Amino acid sequence: MRILSKTFWLPFFILLSFTACKNNQQSATTGWKYNDAKQGGFEVVPYLEQATGPGLVLIPGGTFTMGNMDQDVMFDYSSTPHQVNIAPFYMDECEISNIDYLEYLNWLDRVFVKNGFQGVYDRAVPDENCWRSPLAYMEDLVENYFRSPAYRNYPVVGVSWIQATQYAEWRTDRVNEKILADLKFIEWNQEPSMEGYFNTEAYLNYPDYESQSDRRLQYITTGDYRNVMMEDGILLPKYRLPTEAEWEYAALGLVGNSIGERVLERNVYPWTGRSIRNEDKRYYGDFQMNFKRGKGDFSGVATAPNDGYMFTAEVKSFWPNDFGLYNMAGNVAEWVLDVYRPNGTSELAEYNPYRGNIYMSKKRNPDGSIMERDSIGRIPMEIDPDSKNERRSNYRTSYNVNFNDGDLASLIDIDNANVDPDKSSELMYRKGNTTAYSYSLIGDNVRVVKGGSWKDIPYWSQPGNRRFMAEDESANWIGFRCAMSRLGAINTPKSGKK
Repeated sequence: MRILSKTFWLPFFILLSFTACKNNQQSATTGWKYNDAKQGGFEVVPYLEQATGPGLVLIPGGTFTMGNMDQDVMFDYSSTPHQVNIAPFYMDECEISNIDYLEYLNWLDRVFVKNGFQGVYDRAVPDENCWRSPLAYMEDLVENYFRSPAYRNYPVVGVSWIQATQYAEWRTDRVNEKILADLKFIEWNQEPSMEGYFNTEAYLNYPDYESQSDRRLQYITTGDYRNVMMEDGILLPKYRLPTEAEWEYAALGLVGNSIGERVLERNVYPWTGRSIRNEDKRYYGDFQMNFKRGKGDFSGVATAPNDGYMFTAEVKSFWPNDFGLYNMAGNVAEWVLDVYRPNGTSELAEYNPYRGNIYMSKKRNPDGSIMERDSIGRIPMEIDPDSKNERRSNYRTSYNVNFNDGDLASLIDIDNANVDPDKSSELMYRKGNTTAYSYSLIGDNVRVVKGGSWKDIPYWSQPGNRRFMAEDESANWIGFRCAMSRLGAINTPKSGKK
């Protein structure tokens, strides 16, 4: 796990503490002063911009043509080119490595296994048998790839989509825990228990969350101590998998092939040009990714290797693209957030397209209070039975995975129909009218896989191509990296102000 530097947060805290008391700014609409106990005590803390979390690279937003930029040799017709716009976001500069994931397992062992819950740990362990092949000797990789220090900086594989999303949730909590501990808002918990480990959501939602720290923030009007809130701008948003559109935009790295607003040449791969060899004079002719050149050729001959790797490569191998991201072509394909549909993405929104929205509400007790955390620290959630997300009234339905995908149930106005959203794909994927139905491989539990891998030909390393796999399955050619939303703009438009 990459460590967040204290150098950003300590000056920020000093500035926050000083300004919270001395800030004489006032509201532009009411004239009342901010941070003044005599004038309402509305607290407005100083804020510059979102800090960059550990391991992340800022990706500027923009417009790009999403979809296949070359021939559709598979004739899938699932990547029709169309223009979309992506908001700025952050992405890991490289894939999550074995040592990153081992740190996660070590934490699960400390918190759950030592408290008698072995199953939580077991469900997180990668499938190390993913390397096995019926007619190949792969036991060296089965026994050593994940845990040997020789491969600690290689991408973790054998991880399902479910395991990858759970890792991202854990990472969010650990990063925010370190931020608060560095600022002395909480004490380091040397022996976290299942009931007592730091959870960002619980910390923000339960005012009586025990911080066990002498340094606390105070309400200006009452002087009561309080925890850090999102309004303070200290905690980071959650880590997550990137959406398919974010991943594709980041992989293309539309910088080196553009001048101003003009894109001079379409990128077929994550670098400028159509060749898979490096055109830089210093590295002329070298392959730019880890891939399979042809049948039985994963690395070239001994005297003249092509990409030099017979299976995966270290996560910072080869050259980064223009956004500073490594291995966005080859090495391992990667899980993204979206639910897969074969009709592509052209019917999705033009801004931040994504399929997979399930709007959840916090479960409440009969008296209206939010339910207590469960045994592993999560707040119980449910799909709102009234088909309206909590505190939001403009959603037609809470379950939008199948919206406008051709299924009859998804075209019905669910607010006025007796439709079970959990079964809304049944009509679309039923193959016959007999009692023993057969179904497509595609359903709501199938996720998009992007990018090529060490065992793929270059075709799959084109960012516009897409594949799929069930979210609870894994493979030795699929890994993942995390993303994070960027809060606020990074490109300030001209406003005419002097």
